[in-house]
Amino acid sequence: MFGLVGLALFEISFTKIFITSFSQEAQDSYQDHELPKVAIALCLRGADPFLANCLQALLNQNYPQYELRVVVDSEEDLAWNIATQTLGVETNVPVQISPLRIRRETCSLKCSALIQAVTELQEDCEIIALVDADTIPHPNWLRELVSPLKNPKIGLTTGNRWYVPGKQWGTVCRYLWNVAAVGQMYLYRIPWGGSLAIRTELVRQAQLIERWEKAFCEDTMLRRVLQEKGLQIKSVASLMMVNREECTLPSFRRWVSRQLLNAKLYHPDWNAILTYGTITWLIPALAGLSSLIALLTGQRTAGVFLGGSLLAYITLLLVLIGVWERAIRRKLMLRQELLPNLSAIAFCQLVLAVPLTQLLCAIALWQTMLTQQVEWRGITYQIKGPWNIRLLEYFPYQYSKRTNPKASL
Repeated sequence: MFGLVGLALFEISFTKIFITSFSQEAQDSYQDHELPKVAIALCLRGADPFLANCLQALLNQNYPQYELRVVVDSEEDLAWNIATQTLGVETNVPVQISPLRIRRETCSLKCSALIQAVTELQEDCEIIALVDADTIPHPNWLRELVSPLKNPKIGLTTGNRWYVPGKQWGTVCRYLWNVAAVGQMYLYRIPWGGSLAIRTELVRQAQLIERWEKAFCEDTMLRRVLQEKGLQIKSVASLMMVNREECTLPSFRRWVSRQLLNAKLYHPDWNAILTYGTITWLIPALAGLSSLIALLTGQRTAGVFLGGSLLAYITLLLVLIGVWERAIRRKLMLRQELLPNLSAIAFCQLVLAVPLTQLLCAIALWQTMLTQQVEWRGITYQIKGPWNIRLLEYFPYQYSKRTNPKASL
């Protein structure tokens, strides 16, 4: 009981701190003539459901000086045809599409592709912006991403993702997990490579190319890099990017395990993340188990009390999720982007998905602590340490028939 009360008070305080900071965001801004030249790097393996939308949006940024560098895993990949067809239109934006030429065995394919994109940049490029294929940038995305870098104390800016609950159980669980993850990423300054900008000078000074050559992911490590250089990470509230993809429960479990693995390998606050992740499923699980045991042993009053306390805690979580959802929707409305309303059936599914999400996250945490191999878009990597990564075998992305065209890869 006391554990649930303490956990509830923590969740309320955490939500209040985040929402207050999120709603009161202010930032420095460049004048148009001051905006630095930017290169956007997009690394592709597999044709994500909304890839064409992403590419079209990148061609239509309200920004005077930028170029787009796209590195596709191979010319056999369906993403190659989509990229060449979508970006083949006449545009004022300089575009380069190239296949990945060097597939390093000591890092992920994404890191290899990013290294290729960055090493081929021109000397006058001051900022590098990273974007993922599941991000659909609004017209002011690049301007909002770059503007805080006017402050010399800020070395990196980042946005975050907001998942639409969707219809499949995996999609709903991913939405619930991500609500908590957004707050933790903000609190612990965890950068997200789906919307990220960093000074080119810092890439050179911090020898990021050399780090990426031995890394599994490109973004989580940057918190430590910024700390070493005495620079800040700026989370830009207006860059909450909506993801409308669907995923199954097995896909969600693999995805969340990989997110946690990135934090374990590269983030200095991994122990705090692990502790939070453990208590948020362990305390409710113990309360539910205690209630069941009490009822089975004839202690009806105690069982009902514990069960009611657990139900009250779940209700509180749903209320807090509603607070987060309202704050996010307000930000999205400023750029004329609307989210679908939640139906009664979808709300019931959300309620049932709370314990399911906690169970799957507990499994993912356990797997993260023990894992030595991980699969990412069909490629298996051996993980012996943060800088001891091995790609076991390469082959082009293999497509399976998808019954849902919106399904995440």
